[in-house]
Amino acid sequence: MAARRDSLPPEVHRALSEELARRLLAILAPQPPAMIGFCWPIRNEPDVEIALDHWRRAGIRTALPVVVDAEAPLEFATWQPGEPLVQDRYGIPTPAAGVRGIPDTLIVPLNAFDSDGFRLGYGGGYFDRTLASLSPRPLAVGVGFEINRVASIRPQAHDQRLDWIVTEAGAWRFDRL
Repeated sequence: MAARRDSLPPEVHRALSEELARRLLAILAPQPPAMIGFCWPIRNEPDVEIALDHWRRAGIRTALPVVVDAEAPLEFATWQPGEPLVQDRYGIPTPAAGVRGIPDTLIVPLNAFDSDGFRLGYGGGYFDRTLASLSPRPLAVGVGFEINRVASIRPQAHDQRLDWIVTEAGAWRFDRL
């Protein structure tokens, strides 16, 4: 799935990311969150910085995930451009400081996804553990490209259904199980 994203020419990736970001802004406009957790795009994942910049200008805080332990839920630390980042054990930029908090909305990257609202990540289970542990559970919005849609990810009992999946082609809402 990552190879499919990697095959996108930079100008196509940029155009798809921009369209996806516009759709993301539209679905969250009716009820703007107070804090949005997002992931630094790695391995040619969609870049939704346009949406993040819009929300920051509107006073919405943004936060990046912090891996505390391989078996623990993620924590989130506030971050905005210009603040220092350090690389975590996976080489992903993480806030060097930042106020810890629980976002009310999570923007979750999709390695693969299906039409039932389930996703595949990189296999660590971080987002499933995090979503299962938080009460109230944040709104979980998966972002990915249509080239990563599959018939089924064959969800396991621990897999958490997303509330939304947003791609360059549209936005789909799902009921939680």
